Amino acid sequence: MSDDELLIAGGTLVDGSGVASRPADLLLRAGRVAAILDPGSVAHGRATLDAAGLLVAPGFIDIHSHSDFTLLADPRAVSAISQGVTTEVIGNCGFGCAPLGGPAPAALNVYGHRSQPAMDWRGTAGYFARLEAARPAVNVAALVPNGKLRLATVGTEERPARPDELRAMHYHLDEGLEAGAFGLSTGLEYGPERGCAEHELIALCQQVARAGGIYATHTRNEQGQAMAAIAEAIRVAEAAGVPLQISHISSVARLEQDSRRAIEGALQQVAAARQRGLDVGYDMQTRLFGTTNLSAALPAWALTGGPTELRAVLSSPALRTELHSRPTIVTRLARAGWDHVLLLGCRAHPEWSGRSLAELADELRLSPLDAIVSILHAEADAIHQPMIAAFVYNQADTHMVFCQDDCMLGSDATTLAPDGPLADSVFHGAYTWAAWFYRRYVRELGLLTPEAAVYRLTGLPARRLALRERGIIRVGARADLAIFDPATFAERGSLAEPNVPAVGMVHVLVNGVVTLRDGLLSGARGGRLLRRQEEVGR
Repeated sequence: MSDDELLIAGGTLVDGSGVASRPADLLLRAGRVAAILDPGSVAHGRATLDAAGLLVAPGFIDIHSHSDFTLLADPRAVSAISQGVTTEVIGNCGFGCAPLGGPAPAALNVYGHRSQPAMDWRGTAGYFARLEAARPAVNVAALVPNGKLRLATVGTEERPARPDELRAMHYHLDEGLEAGAFGLSTGLEYGPERGCAEHELIALCQQVARAGGIYATHTRNEQGQAMAAIAEAIRVAEAAGVPLQISHISSVARLEQDSRRAIEGALQQVAAARQRGLDVGYDMQTRLFGTTNLSAALPAWALTGGPTELRAVLSSPALRTELHSRPTIVTRLARAGWDHVLLLGCRAHPEWSGRSLAELADELRLSPLDAIVSILHAEADAIHQPMIAAFVYNQADTHMVFCQDDCMLGSDATTLAPDGPLADSVFHGAYTWAAWFYRRYVRELGLLTPEAAVYRLTGLPARRLALRERGIIRVGARADLAIFDPATFAERGSLAEPNVPAVGMVHVLVNGVVTLRDGLLSGARGGRLLRRQEEVGR
């Protein structure tokens, strides 16, 4: 064997296509699969990974991640690597790290933001250069976030873009697509995008379609409008001629009293669109609760200043009046009652973490919305740190979606690590999503075969992104591999203790670089920034 060869011996190959598994050895060379061999047909050389008793699968693809900033803060991506994740799709829900500039502060619409590293780039190309310099452990594919487009042009005003602003948005979008972004995302339920008009979305998506990208949307999600939320997404995609990805499709369940009917209606709309020839996909997060920043309760204009200005705004009657007069994602998540909404990650008052907003409101002798203002006032130095977990989904409804053959899975979280600069950060789902799905649906319920579960995590999202060399194990493909024990692969994180890495993932390779060996991080990082023009094959 040559110096750049590695033999993975003794495992059972689950190749990501959904076909039956089989015993096989893999020979890797220069970061690719060089050969798929009969077991034992090549003598073990000095570079061998033992896969006896393990499944050898393509590295998992997180189709819906929010790791835009945390991969810069700590590129080890421990929460992802420990679950076999080798590729993350960032820039979702209109959140992200570029473009910056214009009338809005840089940190708005960035999950996991902290003061270091500094955000000193402007366009997507500058952000990509910084990401490449960080050398993340996972591959990264990015979408251009519409929230950032609007913040860089319209600012925090809740209105449709003017023609000159829309032209500027087209400029920023084009810069991102040319830099290698895979498409556009929206978060139409969040403050910066609530004023976004449908004609804007169509115009931007037409630009994405010409570039060969996709449109991923966190839908508008107005109360009582579950069907309308999905219908708008489909109308936009059809008018623009762009492939559509509906993000965490189960979120419509919280818009109607009959949550099951809302989800069934969403799936029926997708099926009808496909019958008309539209390219529509969807994904699901694996938590049984919704989560977001508590600061999402505030209008975007309230978040434009520093801590001193924030405290002044939060003390103003105008802010409280607006908060009580209009719905937000936070009030929609509280549809089942404020006792179903837990406060997480409150640094100013750690004793409040894990308690419901109803309980805290009673203790503070305030309404729940006024209690939110008080909590955020105390957290003005890190306004986006506190998060909420809202128990608005029931297991039977989400189970119905997970059982669909074409359901993709995503973390809807940021990559984290239990030590280092992100040790004090929490994003529920980060350490658990893929491991939970495999444990629950393959081992516990027996509803999916290992081949079917692996396909949902690999081949299916690779097809959505049109990745020609990832998501499947074949000769010539990139050596992104997740090698795990099917009897023990499971999550350990919980609501009370979320930052616990999964178990049962034995070896992980990213572009042929052994990143996890015998369950331990190797210290090597082999991730790449994936640029659409270089990666796709249609």
